[in-house]
Amino acid sequence: MQSAQTWSRRIAATTALTALVLSGCATREQDATPGSATGAAPASAFPVELTAPGGERLVLDRAPQRIVSLAPTSTESLFAIGAGAQVVAVDDRSTYPENAPRTDLSGFQPNVEAVAGHTPDLVVASNDTEGLVAGLAKVDVPVLLLPAATDLDDVHEQISLLGRATGHTAEADDLVRTMRADVEKIVADTPRPAEPLSYYHELDPSFYTATSATFIGRVYGLFGLTNVADAASVTGDYPQLSAEQVVQADPDLIFLADVACCGQSAETVAQRPGWASVTAVREGGVVALDDDVASRWGPRVVDLVRTVADAVAASAAK
Repeated sequence: MQSAQTWSRRIAATTALTALVLSGCATREQDATPGSATGAAPASAFPVELTAPGGERLVLDRAPQRIVSLAPTSTESLFAIGAGAQVVAVDDRSTYPENAPRTDLSGFQPNVEAVAGHTPDLVVASNDTEGLVAGLAKVDVPVLLLPAATDLDDVHEQISLLGRATGHTAEADDLVRTMRADVEKIVADTPRPAEPLSYYHELDPSFYTATSATFIGRVYGLFGLTNVADAASVTGDYPQLSAEQVVQADPDLIFLADVACCGQSAETVAQRPGWASVTAVREGGVVALDDDVASRWGPRVVDLVRTVADAVAASAAK
């Protein structure tokens, strides 16, 4: 999930630290007060056995009514499936939805005692850091680990798991169906230029990026885009390029996932030495992303897909 800020941008968009109209499937916020009885999960759905991809088997004997989320993506998903009323606390990076009970809890360096202080009956996290799972096991608090997704199938699977874990299976399945249909329609309806477009995805102003092997890279891959980082002489899925490498690659599109965090924009990119000659800069192909949406793999991934589609369609129309 690297410093906390850097991780937040690099994980999406791992575990990618850290514009957009919310899609219908991404706006199912739970209006009930977090942790209240309203919207409680049905007891008849339990016990349930859960196994996240690459994770450990977890059995929940009863519906959790006091959930602590230490992952912004999981927070968004929990509220989107109608489980917001069961959430009593979220981490300091969980900025969406606004009515999520945000605290100073950290998902990067979780304090077991602080988490346990919220008396949860389920904790959802992205990583088992600082002995989180073992520490909470000592006080009989189960932890559901949902690591960074690698593709859209992982996104759907994690939402489905959260639905089963909270007693909102039907809502989660409905959300997944809607997300699948929305993405498929967006991709199918997007016009593309005759020649594949190249792109550069910027995680921060020091030119960290993401290759096609990452979740965010696979989103761009839906539109047949060519990632300039793939051809660079770099290692790792989140490599650091040089300014010269990006300029020489001359991408058709530049996607900025460092707008809110670092004040980047089409204007600041154009002011970088040598960048005025880059095709994306010359032809209006610099796209500002929502930092959070671009670094999370929850319901709002549909918004990210739509933003990429708009950029591809605009290029095709030139």
